[in-house]
Amino acid sequence: MRTAGEPVSAVGSSAPGSKGKVLVVDDEPLVLRAVATILRRAGYRFTLADTVAEARNVLERSVDEQPDVILTDLHLPDSTGLELLVEAKRLLPTAVTIVMTARATISSAVEAMRSGAYDYLVKPFEDNGILLSAVERALGHKRLLERNHYLETRLGEFELFEDLVGSSTSMRHLASMVETIGPTEASVLVSGESGTGKELVVRALHRRSKRRDKVLFAINCGALAETVLESELFGHVRGAFTGAQANRKGIFEAAGGSTVFLDEVGELPPSAQVRLLRVLQEREVKPLGSNETRLVDVRVIAATNRILGDEVAAGRFRQDLFYRLNVVAIEVPPLRNRLDDIPLLAHHFLRKYASRHERPMTTIEPEALALLAASDWPGNVRELENAIERAVVLSRGESLSAAQLAGLVTTTASLPSSLTLTSPLAPLAEAKQSFERSYVRRLMLQADGKLSDAARIAGLDPSNLRRLLRRFEAESNDPDAPASSVEVTSRRSK
Repeated sequence: MRTAGEPVSAVGSSAPGSKGKVLVVDDEPLVLRAVATILRRAGYRFTLADTVAEARNVLERSVDEQPDVILTDLHLPDSTGLELLVEAKRLLPTAVTIVMTARATISSAVEAMRSGAYDYLVKPFEDNGILLSAVERALGHKRLLERNHYLETRLGEFELFEDLVGSSTSMRHLASMVETIGPTEASVLVSGESGTGKELVVRALHRRSKRRDKVLFAINCGALAETVLESELFGHVRGAFTGAQANRKGIFEAAGGSTVFLDEVGELPPSAQVRLLRVLQEREVKPLGSNETRLVDVRVIAATNRILGDEVAAGRFRQDLFYRLNVVAIEVPPLRNRLDDIPLLAHHFLRKYASRHERPMTTIEPEALALLAASDWPGNVRELENAIERAVVLSRGESLSAAQLAGLVTTTASLPSSLTLTSPLAPLAEAKQSFERSYVRRLMLQADGKLSDAARIAGLDPSNLRRLLRRFEAESNDPDAPASSVEVTSRRSK
């Protein structure tokens, strides 16, 4: 194993607090020495190898010595970088591989990415920052892979109840409230934005109550006309209004001994508010058109996406009714206030809908998780659930990719998830050139190397895309290209 003139033990270790471990595989001593210098200065631990056999020995070491990132040349004396990539995925599934080559082509880039390479670099590097940026992104990708695996294996611990999933402080507090309040007879007002899961909270409360053996009776107060709503809630007698041809029990009477869920209670018209107040105060109901009252035994749980305190102040909701409903208040947080729960929820919904629709999908790719976490989700958990279900239904693969989510989510973040606002910025021209090179490689991979399909995906005229491809290959194969600051002077094609 070549170590650029230094013992392997010295090269493979560094001061405490190093950023990560990198395995560099290349049979050119100058390349190994240059990359080692860059990684050492940046604070990375590293090990150098000049054959696939030696690299395999590193991969088979103890966990503490195994690399996080593998930088490998495409052509090696005893094998290829692609064969090492396959071997690395078998021996160390969470390691991330970056392929390097001195003679790049679109076909080799596509083959590398298809084989599972995270990135593809062209030697000589134009700047030290290109190498370090690639390693930094790869480490970020590895962290996402590890978190993905962690969530997949421990998801059951974060399933609080029903379809409510989360590990955030706000969700743990909500779960504690449900466990405490559920067994009581107190009226509960569940508030929160649309799509946050208010109905799930209500059902969890009912299932923890003494009335759990009875069916939960639910009604949306904003979905029915006023007369129909009052009839549904309180019942009516024959002749109470046009079309009332027989006596009919309302929900409060029919739900005797159970729980009544009033969804969107803030939509109740004034007359219905008066009748509901009587039910809560006197535990009795008077059907429309009747002079008789009937005793009822129900627990009332209401939900609303309105701020009922504001509705009371505006005169649209009765204050006394508000107090009767709001004996115990539970607020369900919007998804934007518990972003850490998004990966958990995504895995939960993936498992749920893959089973329901008999799809083989079992995992979510790190880039897809990053895309989900960078989205604004104005529709909250309901919108996230719908996006995952659509992606599962439309896919037949085993993993959910960022490409499958395209068009299903709206992102607000402008930076890749592996970068932070403190990351150093390259000059605009350099950043643009780097982006175009990376974009072209991934574009051709997605289009399976077909120029017409790639042009359609990119929204470019085929001739313009062809010029980009020619420029890319010209830069990659130009024998007179200036040596980069990594001091790799060897021009031998590999």
